[in-house]
Amino acid sequence: MRYIGTQARGIRLPIINSGDPLAKIVADYVVDAANAEGFSLHNNDIVAVTEAIVAKSQGNYATLDQAATDIRQKYPDGQVGVVFPILSRNRFLNILKSIVLGAKEVFVLLSYPSDEVGNPIMDVQQIDEIMDKLKTLPSGPIPAGKFREIAGDFKHPFTGADYIELYESVGAKVYFSTDPRDILQLTPHVLAADIHTRFLTQNRLKKAGAKTVYALSDILSQSIEGSGFNPDYGLIGSNLSTSDKLKLFPRDCDAFVLDVQKQLEARTGVKLEVMVYGDGAFKDPVCGIWELADPVVSPGFTPGLKGQPNEIKMKMVADTQLQGLSKDEQEKAIKEIIQQKEAGTNSSKEGTTPRRYTDLLGSLCDLMSGSGDKGTPVVLIQGYFDSYADA
Repeated sequence: MRYIGTQARGIRLPIINSGDPLAKIVADYVVDAANAEGFSLHNNDIVAVTEAIVAKSQGNYATLDQAATDIRQKYPDGQVGVVFPILSRNRFLNILKSIVLGAKEVFVLLSYPSDEVGNPIMDVQQIDEIMDKLKTLPSGPIPAGKFREIAGDFKHPFTGADYIELYESVGAKVYFSTDPRDILQLTPHVLAADIHTRFLTQNRLKKAGAKTVYALSDILSQSIEGSGFNPDYGLIGSNLSTSDKLKLFPRDCDAFVLDVQKQLEARTGVKLEVMVYGDGAFKDPVCGIWELADPVVSPGFTPGLKGQPNEIKMKMVADTQLQGLSKDEQEKAIKEIIQQKEAGTNSSKEGTTPRRYTDLLGSLCDLMSGSGDKGTPVVLIQGYFDSYADA
């Protein structure tokens, strides 16, 4: 009987700099780790690389001035209404600074009671009371001062930041609403700053008569004055690098993961799967923040990671189909059920919640590597595709 199931190991790497041959470095360190620590690599093991070092090796950076140039080109009249950005110092503050640099007047419309990913803008213990009071105000965008009168001087429970004060400090005028179309009472020139709902927001604004509508994914979607860029996501997924520079989400990740896979196979003789991962798709149970400020969990992965698990709900089967059986009979029955499920001959509805492999794996890796000083931007996952029915 096998006693060990899925295992995940953080792999330490040196500091990665622009221009470094990252695919080779990753392959070398995974193989060296296996040799040094005495474990073997197998077909279908998974090597996951954090998006941050992929972007760093690509030199995918942009200055605030370069982003501001793109803003000036797209909003030549100088007015920009920024709709529903997330509350973040690392993710959005530098972006807002670049918008202010590139425009003459910037309005920021914040959503309430929280932003798109769950960051609260008011005391969660008093949400009902505050929301009831806000409903008594005239329709349209609520000025920050009026919002403060009702919601109070709220600070983020984790960062301790006052985001109204923070965003106003760089020169933006802050308003609140639950409807993105309210920005049109301030300006017809709009930048949809939400992440996962940006297409819906853009469509609603266009139908409501907005004259100019772009999303953050349109800013730096191509190189400006020699800047980095991302053709798919622009500034979405970018992060604070220095006080005047942004690290963008990596590009060309499909080519990168195939290169890593090829180099690992040449070194080991086995075919590992490879993916790039960013934020995991999980929600904090205490404050309700959904940890996914990146546009996707994985911007690139090898073909073997496409799809989603086809698994049974083990605990449910154990409480139903295995009742009254001996231990040996249970063992035999569960393996038969799993094999039938994998072969598609079991029509049982008692499956697990359908989620993509890359979202599940990316969340595991994000928790493993953390965002601090663990120094393990590569995660090796073994046994993930093993089945309980395997010998």
